[in-house]
Amino acid sequence: MPRADHREERVLVLAPRGRDADVIAGVVGRHAVPCETMASFRELTEAVMAGAAAAVVADEALHGADMAPLHAWLAAQEPWSDFPIIVLLSRRIGPGAAASKTLLEALGNVILLERPLSAEALGSTIGSALRARHRQYQARAVLADRQAVSDQLAALNATLESRVEERTRALAQANDRLTAEVIEREKAQQAMVQAQKMESLGRLTGGVAHDFNNLLNVVQGSMELILATTADAAVRRRAETAKAACERGGKLTAQLLAFARNQTLDLRPLRVEPLFESVLQMARPLLGDAFEIVVGVGPHVAGVLADASQMEMALLNLAINARDAMPEGGRIVLRASTPRVPAGLLPEGDYVRIAVSDNGPGMSADVAARVFEPFFTTKAVGKGTGLGLSQVYGMARQSGGLARIESLPGQGTTVEIWLPAARAEDVQDAADPDEEQPLSGLKALIVEDDDFVRACMTDALVTLGCEVAQAADGTTGFDTLLQARPDLLVTDYLMPGMTGAELAGRARERFPGLPVIVATGYADMDAIRHAVGDVTILRKPFRIAELGAAVRKALRAAVATTARTPAGT
Repeated sequence: MPRADHREERVLVLAPRGRDADVIAGVVGRHAVPCETMASFRELTEAVMAGAAAAVVADEALHGADMAPLHAWLAAQEPWSDFPIIVLLSRRIGPGAAASKTLLEALGNVILLERPLSAEALGSTIGSALRARHRQYQARAVLADRQAVSDQLAALNATLESRVEERTRALAQANDRLTAEVIEREKAQQAMVQAQKMESLGRLTGGVAHDFNNLLNVVQGSMELILATTADAAVRRRAETAKAACERGGKLTAQLLAFARNQTLDLRPLRVEPLFESVLQMARPLLGDAFEIVVGVGPHVAGVLADASQMEMALLNLAINARDAMPEGGRIVLRASTPRVPAGLLPEGDYVRIAVSDNGPGMSADVAARVFEPFFTTKAVGKGTGLGLSQVYGMARQSGGLARIESLPGQGTTVEIWLPAARAEDVQDAADPDEEQPLSGLKALIVEDDDFVRACMTDALVTLGCEVAQAADGTTGFDTLLQARPDLLVTDYLMPGMTGAELAGRARERFPGLPVIVATGYADMDAIRHAVGDVTILRKPFRIAELGAAVRKALRAAVATTARTPAGT
């Protein structure tokens, strides 16, 4: 609460005759209040305006005085103020003679005292006036406090709207961030569920493909042996039909293994432009004149780490899918670029994005979410196996990248294959062809737990001119190896007891330069190479010519390894 100015505590005295002023000042002094004596009514008026608690005026000082300024000031007082004036009247003159009633009323809060009067009466009146004046000061302080509060409320109210808008904006931003996080979390959960489902399907299809490949290998090998040993036209025709069916079955299982990521990939640095040219040569006769094919390779694309044959098959499948989606013709675009990999999509590193796009009808989100599942197809019955895109997916994942699809109804479809980038100095167009090498007299040991497959492989190697020993399991195979000392070991990978990887490892320890071929329809190549190092892989089902090529490759690899090994080691 603000304190009154020291001038507002004083009592002003105007008594121009005799010792009246001194007497009045003495009475005021009893109240411990400052007292000032005025020489004229004008001086009194100025002092009142400057601040005072009360005024004591003798009526004779009012005669002829200019009271207008004081009257104006009294009329303009603050609502809390009612300045007290004590007027001392002379008995001999009387109130009406001292000043007109109207003049006294103009002074406002006037207290009339008739002289002579006792000092006690004057002191009591002055004390009452001072107490009343102090209550006015208190009222002023209360009003000032209320005004301050009112001003603060007004200021708060003036900024309330802006603060509400700011808070609303902050809440909206927080809600947007929360919504985005919820959406991202839902996407991550959906991706995790999809990945788990695809992984489960991969294990299932990989197991089925392994057993099916063994059966195909027996049938295909038998048909080739029949064709090699008979001249009967009817028999040869039937054998060719069965052989063709086996080859189709082999392609199906290869696609299944690609989806399951358990096929054998020959990952090499490949240039992208020759890869596209090879795919175009195969695709143009299949697409026809109704399709425009556009190819583009970005300026920073050198090559990719991939299996050439698998990439050709994948891109050809994508081009055929685009053709089937646009029966009236359309535009197919093959592009390779090196964009920034979206966060969390792949491990850190350099990647090349190979995209196959079309301007066809596109597909719904539900359909797009299932296209990489094996046997899922939108084509009519008999028009597709539903394994093309699953093969693309598995090949990309096994190559260290990924495959994904972007499609909207009416806006076409783009399938992306992200592959690790290869350095420019490492890229090549294709592998060197195997040179023919005679196999006559070569001693080979075949270790295979499936009797039919073992018999078929034995007949095939005998046809190639080899001398063949057999074993039905890994333990027996190792014992036979020690006795027969063959020039070549051909073993299945998955066998009960001692696996093919364990057998190959023990054989390499005993005979370091021994050529080894691992024949399998379902193999974790990283596990094989981790167990025995670099071995020749033969994928089931295989033709006799492929078996011969694998044997020659294993022999050359063994010679090269022996040449690099220092003497005495």
